[in-house]
Amino acid sequence: MDLQQLADSFTPMTCIISVDALPDGNYGNIRLVCGNKAYVESIEVQQSDNIAYDTMLSNKFIPNSPYENYIPKDLNFENACYLSAVLKKPFHTYMHPERYPFWVDMYIMPVAYTNGNTHYCTYSMDLTPEASVSRMSDKEAAVTSSVLETCIKLRDTKDFKHTMDEVIEDIRLLCDAENVCILLTDYKTRSCSILCESSDPDFDNKNIIDYFNNNIKNFFDVVDTWKDTIAGSTCLIIQNESDMNVVRERNPKWIKSLEDYGIKSIVLYPLNYNNETLGYVWAVNFATENTAKIRSTLETTTYFIASEIANHQLLARLEYMSSVDLLTGVMNRNAMNKRVDDIVEGKETLPLRVSVVFADLNGLKKVNDTGGHTAGDDYIKRSAVLLKKAFPDSEIYRAGGDEFMVINYTLSKDELMSRIDELRKLQENADDVSFALGYYYNEGKTNIRTAMSSADMDMYRDKQNYYERYPERKRK
Repeated sequence: MDLQQLADSFTPMTCIISVDALPDGNYGNIRLVCGNKAYVESIEVQQSDNIAYDTMLSNKFIPNSPYENYIPKDLNFENACYLSAVLKKPFHTYMHPERYPFWVDMYIMPVAYTNGNTHYCTYSMDLTPEASVSRMSDKEAAVTSSVLETCIKLRDTKDFKHTMDEVIEDIRLLCDAENVCILLTDYKTRSCSILCESSDPDFDNKNIIDYFNNNIKNFFDVVDTWKDTIAGSTCLIIQNESDMNVVRERNPKWIKSLEDYGIKSIVLYPLNYNNETLGYVWAVNFATENTAKIRSTLETTTYFIASEIANHQLLARLEYMSSVDLLTGVMNRNAMNKRVDDIVEGKETLPLRVSVVFADLNGLKKVNDTGGHTAGDDYIKRSAVLLKKAFPDSEIYRAGGDEFMVINYTLSKDELMSRIDELRKLQENADDVSFALGYYYNEGKTNIRTAMSSADMDMYRDKQNYYERYPERKRK
């Protein structure tokens, strides 16, 4: 067969790829046999509309060269070529490999020609600088249905965690895997956490936590290697021992930990959003005969999962910022007002025991005047630390610039007085922190506004006594 003539019969960028089939069912060399003019120019000709040129490892096309001469070794690409050339199955995907500044729409078709143990396929591609929604949605019916079902669940939820549990169970059933989980990553704190997971009942009662604790001192150190292990591709798929050996060369420590835990196959997809890795989806010991369907489904599903996680995290950050005092870490006045309003409006019912403590900083103005506002902020932060130590099981609010309110629903009167005494001792030991304190305690039906007013007046009397003792510290 004239393979060059076959390549030239295609209009899009197209090359002919050869795959050497091995007797044990694996594959050997994968080569770029020849290419049409458009394909060769994508490698060799530097021009404004050629977005592939600068990404090539070599800009000289040589027929029958190993594909690794032009792009980094990629197990996903190799498996797709093997699937088409040797197993004679067509392959299509639209994806964004992380190492490239463009999206790739690729079609790989089997060629009805062999030369001994060498099989062939055509590889055609179209490159787009931005994602195309129509191309992303161009999936077979079963895949589209699965992706659509996930999208509906994600957008129609009022319980994010419950929905993610459902989604991860769906993914496990799709992959027919022993364990699937979503692992969230925080590269600032170098930590990771499990958002959700699903395990087959026969998975030896193991879960992902067991794996994390399986002779790995700090699992984030392992997670931090995954980006380089994926090596710029869209994902990492290990189907067999041959794939495992390839990845072993890149990441021997991780592969050993997988094998020690009895993991023989794995799908690992990064959850990327706005150039940030939010976490990973992984499935272990999956049905490798369904790899093509799994990959096609997860390529799109993970896109929507990442978007939903990013949205959830954004809302959580906004809620945190709206309710937490960023200087001290205690709750802010907005949160205090909402809590009081909910109680007054009957949305929340106070228990029979209620303790309210008002703590107002003495001498903050003097600190600001002598040391500046940075010193004043430091004074406020140190004061909040003392409050947290004295009332670790209570709600603490920064009610104003130098005023805090504490609410507790479990302390007895004696316990409350003991906590207040402890706070006074803490401020004495701190040497440079001073509170004016007032409290209210009641067992029975409590009017929250009355409780706050009573504690505030008690605190005001304590502050008057303080400035009578230290008139030079009084505000002027």
